[in-house]
Amino acid sequence: MENIMVISRDNEVLTTFHASCTNGSSVSTASSLVEAVETVKHCRSDLLFIDMDVLSLSAAKSGYKAVFQPFWLRYPSLQIVVMTNQEMLREAVTAVKQGASDYIMYPIIADEIRLIASSLDEAQKVQSELDYLRDQFWDQEAEPFVRVKCTAMQKVFANVRSVAPTKSTVLLTGETGTGKGVLSKIIHKHSNRKDEQFISVHCGAIPDTLLESELFGYEKGAFTGAMKRKLGKFEIAHGGTIFLDEIGTLTAAAQIKLLQVLQEGVFQRIGGEAETKVDVRIIAATNEDLKQLCEEKQFRNDLYYRLNVFPIEIPPLRDRKEDIPGLVGMFIKQLNRLHSKDILDVHPQVIEAFLNYSWPGNIRELENIMERAYILERSSILVPESFPAELFSSEDTLGRIQMDTMLPLAEVRRRGVEEIERCYLKEILDECGGKINLSAKSAGISTRQLHKLMKKYGLLKEEFKK
Repeated sequence: MENIMVISRDNEVLTTFHASCTNGSSVSTASSLVEAVETVKHCRSDLLFIDMDVLSLSAAKSGYKAVFQPFWLRYPSLQIVVMTNQEMLREAVTAVKQGASDYIMYPIIADEIRLIASSLDEAQKVQSELDYLRDQFWDQEAEPFVRVKCTAMQKVFANVRSVAPTKSTVLLTGETGTGKGVLSKIIHKHSNRKDEQFISVHCGAIPDTLLESELFGYEKGAFTGAMKRKLGKFEIAHGGTIFLDEIGTLTAAAQIKLLQVLQEGVFQRIGGEAETKVDVRIIAATNEDLKQLCEEKQFRNDLYYRLNVFPIEIPPLRDRKEDIPGLVGMFIKQLNRLHSKDILDVHPQVIEAFLNYSWPGNIRELENIMERAYILERSSILVPESFPAELFSSEDTLGRIQMDTMLPLAEVRRRGVEEIERCYLKEILDECGGKINLSAKSAGISTRQLHKLMKKYGLLKEEFKK
């Protein structure tokens, strides 16, 4: 490890770290988490050692994962080691379960520091090689989606990697907005049918009277208005993949025909007697409990068992919050490609709010909120003011300033002043249409001072021009 960050208020501990790192490694120190977050913005860290007392105070409200997120947002591969005494060992173990790489007991010994740093470095190299080999499976479009930290999602993509090359039917389950449609496309793109058709059908959006004809087609004269033969989605998808979303809304007649396709690979168009053979891979999705629908006689048992060959359950976003920073970064890159703006980052307070929010609309809700904020934002960083107020515990600026009681009053005051300055300057520049002379005059400062402050807070005059 070349760059080590140590968060501790014990000078003896800091001295031990400096003494242990004599092989070209650099050591940066901080006495609080807020100070450490600021430090890593300017100083790269590969390994973070944090005192359990400091960690537990900040994690009391939001949990250990939320405390680690600002560091991971900056350096996703950063490994965290907790320094603890015997009395807080149980808490240290909990921190490891929530994302820390390891823990180390007091008193801190130089040789032990070097050993654990070397062990983690070696483990990271092995993991990087393994990730590289696994990533060779994914195409370029899928790669941003599969880079996840959540263990449950890692298992999901491991299952996708296993089932994609096969012909097996896949049943995707999970709440609305969790990404079942995206996952179905990833399965198709990594299958042997990737060069063939991918047909997506939202069963719940098609009226019951039209569903059967949409899926299986009809013959000329099958009913009034059937002036010519129409091919159904299954026939169009021949050789490829068909994705049936909201499969639980299928009518009884459509369920029977779908069962015939799954069992025998044939179906009949409406109004026709001849059997049409079809080779199609079926991926179905539902946000309902199909087993319960079977018990309520709304869904066929035999069809359920045919669909449930390879089930994959996608966890809701509230259960995979460690993936939020990565998703946020991915959405920013996508939005930058689609629009003329160049948003560089998102404010740490926004990430903290995201980690505390329950996300009833899951990833779809996150994507929509990010797009709205992107449109409203006039600086190079997505700030809290561009997001819905309900995401935050308080709507006013002072309510969003982090109060770290480990910091002296002067430092808290300084950070509060900076937050107020930033918001004030944004309002002034907005009102003045980005005109520097007018903005400086309104603020009662010189244009030189204004330029200096704008540089400090990443504000560009072009972003405020009317």
